[in-house]
Amino acid sequence: MSTATTEIQLTRKDFVSDQTVRWCPGCGDYAILAQMQKVMPELGIPKEKIVFVSGIGCSSRFPYYMDTYGVHSIHGRAPTLATGLAVSNPELCIWVITGDGDGLSIGGNHLIHAIRRNVNLNIILFNNRIYGLTKGQYSPTSRQGKVTKSSPMGSIEQPLNPIALALAAEATFVARSIDAHTQHLEETLRRAAEHPGTSFVEIYQNCVIFNPNEWDGLSDRSVRDDNILYLEHGMPMVFGKDRNKGIRLNGFTPEVVELGNGIEEGDLLIHDATSTQLAFILSSMEYPQFPAPMGVIRDVRKPDYVSQLMGQVQTAQAQRGVGDLNKLYRAADLWTVNEREDVAAKVAGELSLDMDEEYVDNLDKADMDATTQVQDQLIESSIADLNPHVPITIDVQSSLERATRQLNLHNIGCLLVTDARDQLVGIFTERDVLMKVAGLVDDLSDAKVADYMTPSPVTIKPDQPIAQALHLMSVHGFRHLPLVDEQGHPTGIISSRDVVAYLNQAVN
Repeated sequence: MSTATTEIQLTRKDFVSDQTVRWCPGCGDYAILAQMQKVMPELGIPKEKIVFVSGIGCSSRFPYYMDTYGVHSIHGRAPTLATGLAVSNPELCIWVITGDGDGLSIGGNHLIHAIRRNVNLNIILFNNRIYGLTKGQYSPTSRQGKVTKSSPMGSIEQPLNPIALALAAEATFVARSIDAHTQHLEETLRRAAEHPGTSFVEIYQNCVIFNPNEWDGLSDRSVRDDNILYLEHGMPMVFGKDRNKGIRLNGFTPEVVELGNGIEEGDLLIHDATSTQLAFILSSMEYPQFPAPMGVIRDVRKPDYVSQLMGQVQTAQAQRGVGDLNKLYRAADLWTVNEREDVAAKVAGELSLDMDEEYVDNLDKADMDATTQVQDQLIESSIADLNPHVPITIDVQSSLERATRQLNLHNIGCLLVTDARDQLVGIFTERDVLMKVAGLVDDLSDAKVADYMTPSPVTIKPDQPIAQALHLMSVHGFRHLPLVDEQGHPTGIISSRDVVAYLNQAVN
């Protein structure tokens, strides 16, 4: 947590970067990103005092999409780099973004020690119980028996429980939320940001490609209230769509009971976020055997690491004065290493280039693999041979309502956006709808295409080879490429399907 500045007036748009968000359509990461961007301006902290640090994984792209300072570090080391930042500049508001693979496998040790030190960090762990970036191997949180590419006969490993692990490391703030419940997620992130010291939040996150059904009973609005226990400090543990169920203790074991028939709310457990023992009981309640506990599980106050460290520095300076690094270097025995002339001559001399020349000669003599007939055809054939589609255009000042209606009406995935001179200024695609509009824009009639399109798109001319189009699609990850004339007016559009259809015809 960093000290808020009440004079700062920011909006969600201030935290949206200019980078294209690259997650699979429908990924739960979009919802987490949206809620984080929504919470940030409410904290009243200047953007230059906010840093996002990540490791490796799908979630670790997060810093690119936040218009703040950010560090995309190496596998599992985000807590380590974040700790260094917190110590070097205690005024920073630092967020560690990690996943169940990144944070609990190679990064497990770093995560534990950042938590036990109570460094002033907000650690957000995306848990989809799978390795998504490396294409579907089981992760440290995957259930026993999970069949994946790396466990074809089912995982035999006991999964890690992130909440229990954080509690064992004496985390002072532990919470859980889920990507599909955006209001709950927003409030949980806000509570984490307000906590002094380490806050640890586990987010159940859906991987739509490699583990799409993991959180079905918790993300479906029609049934989630029967499967989630929403925690409120000082309140009885009641849950269910009709609030007719609860949790009580049977000895040391929690059990699910139905209210009525002699069982009242007074018989149920009362949530106490300051109780370590109760926090461990809640961490043991795993869905589907129990309703999944959501919200703040533990919230206590302890001295944070950086404050104590700075206190020691001030005490040492008061006792011994401000240190002099140059004197420290020269305080011990010193000696001089004299440079030998023969060695210096060899080092200073020029290196032989004979090997380089021989290598180049061999490259010139090497036989290059002949290109295939299809490759030759892609180079020789032009974009015009694909019979580009007539573009569907829309004015840059049009509403999102009109744009989405045009997409549906023409059953297309891309609109070309033009200005008053009919020149191409952007494209508006299904991807823009999924990443920037869906679930984020309440009134489509009031929002303008200009604010949600992809501006300054890459274009191509009809006389360029098909191979050039394939190259652009591959490098940029495009599905569509607009064609323009010399004045920048749109003349057509091609898609990856057009190229595939052309190749299929060429091969057959």
